[in-house]
Amino acid sequence: MLLGIRLINSARLGISIISAVVLALGLAACGGDSPSTSGEATDGEQAAAGSDLSGAIAIDGSSTVFPITEAMAEEFQKANPDVKITVGVSGTGGGFKKFCAGETDISDASRPIKESEIKLCEEAGIEYVELPIAYDAISVVAHPDNDFAACLTVEELNKIWEPDSKIDNWNQVRDDFPDQKLSLYGPGTDSGTFDYFTDAINGDEGASRSDFTASEDDNVIVNGVSQDEGAMGYFGLAYYEENQGKLKAVEVDDEDDSNGEGCVAPSTETVDDTTYQPLARPIFIYVRKEAIARPEVKEFVDFYLATDSKELVSEVGYIPMAEEIYTAVQTRFEDEQTGSVFGGKSTVGVKLKEVLAKEEKAE
Repeated sequence: MLLGIRLINSARLGISIISAVVLALGLAACGGDSPSTSGEATDGEQAAAGSDLSGAIAIDGSSTVFPITEAMAEEFQKANPDVKITVGVSGTGGGFKKFCAGETDISDASRPIKESEIKLCEEAGIEYVELPIAYDAISVVAHPDNDFAACLTVEELNKIWEPDSKIDNWNQVRDDFPDQKLSLYGPGTDSGTFDYFTDAINGDEGASRSDFTASEDDNVIVNGVSQDEGAMGYFGLAYYEENQGKLKAVEVDDEDDSNGEGCVAPSTETVDDTTYQPLARPIFIYVRKEAIARPEVKEFVDFYLATDSKELVSEVGYIPMAEEIYTAVQTRFEDEQTGSVFGGKSTVGVKLKEVLAKEEKAE
């Protein structure tokens, strides 16, 4: 198994005290290692083969996208030990603040850039290329001993999480649920996961009750829910899969879905076949256009988007995009197409293939 994957558990456990992970340290000794032992370089390895590269790349943003970027950076540095890559975890919103101030080269984001952030970048003269890199599913989780909330409807989730909600007992959610205190855990307001969940469930990005335990550190949510039999929380699918022994995934029933799928659990399969709605979403990296002129940044992003690098996406628990979408995204980067295809709007229910195809026709 890849070095980057072996290190992910420990990286996540320490994420709350890490402001930036300097991934280059100690990797020079591994410079001869490679995922392939056949002697024939893969596409991804060729993209990372510029061993004469040097420099530094600063990345910050989403805790959801962090495991993918961390794994990509570790693999890239095996062939390029003189490139120092730091990956911070400030949340999607916090990452964009740094990015639009010109402090970082790449911003990890679990949602598209907002209108206010677009304006912030414009005022600072920061141009960027928006690159979808994978799919994720927001997982609603409960304590493993919870044997009654196997499935919740979008309406019930809204009832729990809507602004000014007074729901604090499970029997207020459904009459046949037990008289048990309901404790809530979720991402902080700088998180793209918070933005997407509130948009999908409450119909308005950022609209949420405020009396829950909020943290940009997903481990706080894991620990809180796993230690409280009446607790419920939400975060990305990869973090649920990493902690399945401590948590139970709650299935979601999108009653407004015309496909009528009923209760659906979050998984790679249900995200891929689009049945897990409305909590499946694309995730992104944003690359500062000025930084693309630097060879180390250009080659790192080429490696990130290379066909064989999709294996790293799967290894850390996310869902790779279809080949045709990867091709469109690679073209977008090669052409340095700036701006956002979403224009600061919601991506709930959006199909990337259709959005990217529409942009190509418009050009």
